[in-house]
Amino acid sequence: MATTTLPKSQIIVTLESGAMIEEIKKALKMIRGIASVRTVRTSEKNQITPALRKQILKAEEEHEKGETIACESPEEMIRYFDSL
Repeated sequence: MATTTLPKSQIIVTLESGAMIEEIKKALKMIRGIASVRTVRTSEKNQITPALRKQILKAEEEHEKGETIACESPEEMIRYFDSL
């Protein structure tokens, strides 16, 4: 008989302080159905700032309106930049 694997879900929690990390991990491990708990540190350079979010939203709007340039390959992109 074939078995079906259900997709795993994730919850991402961002903490202002790392003081409670171990206690939170212990509490989560006590909940039935928790497969694993791990800690990942992020750096400031990996975060999306409000200014970057604004630029991303603007680029998405321009793309939806067809106001962007699409290149099929790196070579095509180089040719485009060389033509400017």
